[in-house]
Amino acid sequence: MIVTQPTQWAPSQEETLVARARDGDERAFGELVTRYQALAARVARVVAPGVDVEDAVQEAFVKAWYAMPRFRPGAPFKPWICRIAANEARNQIRSARRREALVLRETSARRDERSAPPPEGQVLAREDAEASVRAMNRLGSNDRLVVAYRWLLDLSEAEMADALEVPAGTVKSRLSRAMTKLRTAIVAEEVQA
Repeated sequence: MIVTQPTQWAPSQEETLVARARDGDERAFGELVTRYQALAARVARVVAPGVDVEDAVQEAFVKAWYAMPRFRPGAPFKPWICRIAANEARNQIRSARRREALVLRETSARRDERSAPPPEGQVLAREDAEASVRAMNRLGSNDRLVVAYRWLLDLSEAEMADALEVPAGTVKSRLSRAMTKLRTAIVAEEVQA
């Protein structure tokens, strides 16, 4: 967890560090990172709850380092790094959603290949699958992930605990809550259909 406290700097001191960092001074940029990483973490946490904050902050500062030569002289650094951190947190959420959607499509396709229903049942199976996907999409990303691990990827609770880096008991409770939400979402889909 990131816990650095910013020190108070005079605006001219910050401008000097920014100018040195623009010229490629890694030590000056390191001081800016130390100063603003806690702020960037708060921004990432607010913009995208559930994102890996440390990863988002690290990526934000890497992008900031590479963009430093283009940083406008005299511009304030604080709002610039906040914007980069917020964008990176959003990018990570989008990437996670794309990965989840890909996993769902791939596992659904594999299941379709393994057990294709007879032709007369294909229409009903397709409608059921579409309703299930819509219901899954109503779940939060953590709930979708735990359901996908268990029922689409056939992971055991122990494997899920390893993948999610949580105790087995936590997996059981998350899966139970997610399944309750999924059942509710499926019923809502049936009512709407």
